[in-house]
Amino acid sequence: MTAGITDFRSRRIPNWLTYPAIPLAIALHALAGGWHGAILSLAGAAAGLGVLLPFVLLRSLGGGDWKLVGGLCAFFAWGHQLIDLLVVILLVNAAMAIVVIISKKRLVRTLRNIGRLFASFFRFHLPGEDLTIDSPQATKVPFGVAAAIGVVLYIAWHWRSGL
Repeated sequence: MTAGITDFRSRRIPNWLTYPAIPLAIALHALAGGWHGAILSLAGAAAGLGVLLPFVLLRSLGGGDWKLVGGLCAFFAWGHQLIDLLVVILLVNAAMAIVVIISKKRLVRTLRNIGRLFASFFRFHLPGEDLTIDSPQATKVPFGVAAAIGVVLYIAWHWRSGL
């Protein structure tokens, strides 16, 4: 929730929040489940970081967002819950992006840019500077907000179904 609030306010996720997340999650899983828990937590962090690494390399996702997902995935640990959580977060982010794109009337431009991003990715070539998050003209969605909403929705759904 803190990452969502700070990302909403300042469009940044602070390092003091993301750096300790993975070691803390691994330590808590080790206390609760021994080495097995620590390994599952480490595998969760690796999966979250690995899934989003291409987006960081293409400069379409910031480092703070990437580290946040790694920390969240370390807390949820490897398993079907982790995959469900990642899907929920990515769907929330996509919905937020669609709302922003439509409200700013940038649908055609966005579709063209997505094509350019995919072409860059498959050619193993960095996209043009105008397609990165560093571009002042880029339409940006606060990923930390999407992650916070996704985690709340995921927990609420599982809490409700567990009653």
